[in-house]
Amino acid sequence: MRICDIERVREGGGRRRGKPRAMAMAAARRLSSSIIPPYSRFLARGAASVASPSVVVSSGGSKVADRIVKLFAIDLEGRKREVVGLTGQTLLKALANAGLIDPDSHRLEDIDACSAECEVSIAEEWLEKLPAPSYEETYVLTRNSRSRVLNKHSRLGCQVVLTPELQGMVVAIPEPKPWDIP
Repeated sequence: MRICDIERVREGGGRRRGKPRAMAMAAARRLSSSIIPPYSRFLARGAASVASPSVVVSSGGSKVADRIVKLFAIDLEGRKREVVGLTGQTLLKALANAGLIDPDSHRLEDIDACSAECEVSIAEEWLEKLPAPSYEETYVLTRNSRSRVLNKHSRLGCQVVLTPELQGMVVAIPEPKPWDIP
């Protein structure tokens, strides 16, 4: 219904009869129910996950040094490399900044477009310090694994948000998946 149609209804003219306010409210409810569900999972996670994880609002007098999280990544050659990230940043962003993952091959922090290229293996002792994977993360990992079985150590780097509790965490970078073999 266009605005001019609503005005005609208020004035008593036009095809539609009845209560214009009730009709407008019903139209608004239909519109909101068609818009909100695709985004409801973002609303349920809270405002922190909607904002880009690479942009962190600092509180009061906090220094950048207070937000540093140092982790260790085992690269493809088996070498242990130190990775520095910031609290609130994703593991993927920290690994990309360290040169361990090609940032051009990933759509950073977008779970809907993720093809599990940012999959990492988390060391056993760090698994309980991470929040449980979301349904979407579990689905993407299972869909893109060769055996269609979820490895409990596998997580998506784009979904792991760094916190001070993860200081010293050890992750392994798996081999790239051969998706485009002719």
